[in-house]
Amino acid sequence: MKAKNYALFFESIDKNTPLKEYAKFFDLNAKFKDPFHEVKGLQNIFRVFLNMYKKLDEPKFKVDEIVENRNIAYIKWTFSFKFKKEKDIQNFEGVSRVIFNSDDKVILHEDFWDAASNLYEKLPVISLLIKFVKRKIND
Repeated sequence: MKAKNYALFFESIDKNTPLKEYAKFFDLNAKFKDPFHEVKGLQNIFRVFLNMYKKLDEPKFKVDEIVENRNIAYIKWTFSFKFKKEKDIQNFEGVSRVIFNSDDKVILHEDFWDAASNLYEKLPVISLLIKFVKRKIND
């Protein structure tokens, strides 16, 4: 149940979601980790998401699947967004490993997704380098 509520929170957040809403789900000393960040503390987690909303247009999470066992949940999601000044919507899938404390608040949120193929390959200069390296590996 706690994972379902947490997933609904993630589907509903946007750039206007206040810190007090995050505080309902995250422990004050929670840790958040993804391919770009590793932060500790509610304030820092909040900043990660504020920054995402500043750098991307229309970011949105859609939860596809939840597996929960006691205090650990795995949440499969699809993330959609647009790069600033671009019209095409980008999508990619990932999985979050979430650990809850005895108060049902998140103490660890760790995201797993492929940053290389989901983001870097979509950036003009970097994509050429990644494609070159992939060709070399596959030849």
